[in-house]
Amino acid sequence: MNEQGPVKADGSVPPELARARTWILTDGKAGDENQCVGIAEALGLSYETRRIPDGRPLTWMAPWGPIDPRDAPGRAGGLLRGPLPDVLIASGRRAVPYLRAVRRASDRRTFTAFLKDPRTGHDTADFIWVPDYDDLRGPNVFTTLTAPHPVSRARLDAARTTPDPRLARLPWPRIAVLIGGDSRHLRYRKADMQRLVRDLTKLAEGGCSLMLTVSRRTPPDLRTALENLVREKGGFFWDGSGENPYVGMLAIADHIVVTSDSANMVGEAASTGVPLLLFDLPRTYIRHRRMFAGLAMAGALKPFIGRLEALRYAPIDATPEIAAALAEAYVQHRRRFAAGGSDEGRPAPALIAPPRGSL
Repeated sequence: MNEQGPVKADGSVPPELARARTWILTDGKAGDENQCVGIAEALGLSYETRRIPDGRPLTWMAPWGPIDPRDAPGRAGGLLRGPLPDVLIASGRRAVPYLRAVRRASDRRTFTAFLKDPRTGHDTADFIWVPDYDDLRGPNVFTTLTAPHPVSRARLDAARTTPDPRLARLPWPRIAVLIGGDSRHLRYRKADMQRLVRDLTKLAEGGCSLMLTVSRRTPPDLRTALENLVREKGGFFWDGSGENPYVGMLAIADHIVVTSDSANMVGEAASTGVPLLLFDLPRTYIRHRRMFAGLAMAGALKPFIGRLEALRYAPIDATPEIAAALAEAYVQHRRRFAAGGSDEGRPAPALIAPPRGSL
């Protein structure tokens, strides 16, 4: 956005947005919540997190069904208790009925933003972000190559200025290794795990310092093999104890190896500007492959085959761009109400994406 947009060149936002009572609403999935947090933090918003508990009745009908009556807006003890927010940022299929309930109860005065395709049409919320590779389009739909996230430039700079002592002692080149795990789209086969450990061993034996972090989804056999690799060859393996070193690893990495099961991790890694090496898994979600192809075309990514690659590119982080588009939509939303009350039935103004020269 330019200086005349809602988000100024210094990063400031309109006072009415800065003061807005904001909720983040998800079912607690880390990937969904982190995207919402990334946007809220980019706008400097104070926010309250509301999570849909496991086992809530009727959530199996989402995104189309109603919410649990106990969670009705304003009902004491319910998920939507208390005064309704000025801004609601939501993500995840199970959050869609709750967003609808807030929108209805507020007579659409609450500005609603949904991250990723709600599967109920572009008019589900006032603002929707989806990645470029998704099919959803509409006048209020904003798209970018990578997803929003909280791995901001400020956080990376701070981690470089004061590096994690557990990592700073490692000799260079330092290789951050981000391992995902099984999902509904794919499973790690034994051959995949053996190939990954073999190729990482090549790096370690070539003098690289591996900095490894795994997911709750990582297969136990793979986790054990990676722990043994670091024990035998040196490096760092985060076992879950102490402060999470994720941002610190990204900040000081000379290269990053990341598995193809997590588009979020790949997008966060691209914000560093260091070479990305993608460990490809069979049956990787086809839409994620479109994103990876875009990063490859930008000069950011190559397949990981057990060696380092020389890649040069400007850091790729769409979070400020998405936040600016959301702020613009919020200002337009407020103006419509100031001009004549509810915007029921009115078409949303088109969102114009700024130039993407950095991509």
